[in-house]
Amino acid sequence: MIDWREAFVPTVNLLELVLRGSVVYLLIVILFRIFRRPAGGLSTTDLVVVVLVADAAQNAMAAEYHSITEGAILVLTIVSWNFALDWLSFHSPWVYKLLHAAPTLLVRDGRVQGRSLRAEMLTRAELDEFLREQGVEDVSEVKRCYLEADGQLSVIKLGDNGRQGKERKKGLQ
Repeated sequence: MIDWREAFVPTVNLLELVLRGSVVYLLIVILFRIFRRPAGGLSTTDLVVVVLVADAAQNAMAAEYHSITEGAILVLTIVSWNFALDWLSFHSPWVYKLLHAAPTLLVRDGRVQGRSLRAEMLTRAELDEFLREQGVEDVSEVKRCYLEADGQLSVIKLGDNGRQGKERKKGLQ
């Protein structure tokens, strides 16, 4: 027999649930912003961290909730904060800078920026692999290379501006 009362009637104060969800969500966002490694997607260890954080945070957020209503309120709280931070970062440059890492310059005028590689915990072999994926055989071909906040590389090759400009002029004439 289904106990409808237990399934839908909250056992925890809903305002407390929203507060718990908010605090834990914002704490996790701050921690992931500070301790980020945006090297192009989730590695196995990154995925394990996300799963463990979710499991560890569950009790702190939920206060041992049991009803579907409490679970729904907690999910709505987390989704609401996610939407609110996205909205705020779209409308506020300050919030955007707070939540999104600035691009990191990895190569300048064909020279690898070792300090930047170390800060991002990237090896030279990983950089070379990323550059090859962009069609660059040698770092000396690169004017600028940035590690973007989303983990992707932006590569500007030496001479790209001149070549593109000439091609555009030819196309316009």
